[in-house]
Amino acid sequence: MQQGATGGTRRVVLFDFDGVLIHGDTFGGFVRDRYARGWWRKALLLLAAPWLLLAMPFSRRTVLRTLVRVGLLGLSEARYRELAGTFAAALVHRPRQFSREGLQALRRHVAAGDRVLIVTGCEDTLVRGVLEGLGVEGVEVLASRLQAGWFGVRSAWHNIGPRKVESLARHGIDAWQLAYSDSSQDLPMLALAVEAVLVNATPRSCMRVEKALGRSVTRVEWY
Repeated sequence: MQQGATGGTRRVVLFDFDGVLIHGDTFGGFVRDRYARGWWRKALLLLAAPWLLLAMPFSRRTVLRTLVRVGLLGLSEARYRELAGTFAAALVHRPRQFSREGLQALRRHVAAGDRVLIVTGCEDTLVRGVLEGLGVEGVEVLASRLQAGWFGVRSAWHNIGPRKVESLARHGIDAWQLAYSDSSQDLPMLALAVEAVLVNATPRSCMRVEKALGRSVTRVEWY
């Protein structure tokens, strides 16, 4: 618990973003949009296809990283922020893209005086742009970050798995009461929560998480 301004205590509540507050992969959607708007990116990807097919069985992460690098090729930090802001602004006008129940739950926690943090693998500019467009206030954001590179922006910090716990520690938080996630990738974050909540998780994923945690979790269906 955290000390509140009036001497009371505030619960610390964590929300994942993709799959919890929004349906789908937001950053993946942005990268796909870059391919859709740049024929030359598709051409480069086609040239790299033989190598990507060979690499896939050994390292899916390497393939995904390559797809992202080509998708961001040639973008400066300023240009990326501009495009990400435009993409986020367009995204908020797709009502089916968002979890109504998830956003309601988040707002209830904020209204109750909880300290709410969105801890996500999605990129920071995109997350903040979406939240601003949705009118979400009173939350803190710990997200993935990009940095300038020789050929365009590239990953500086991929905020997934145990790195979420590292981000929270650097932010001065080492204990939390609730953590909402849709993925077993968030086991490090869920394990330290007093109450772990799985959102729209498959029975297999729930079993995997409960086995790893050694306790039951709360399950919710949000649409």
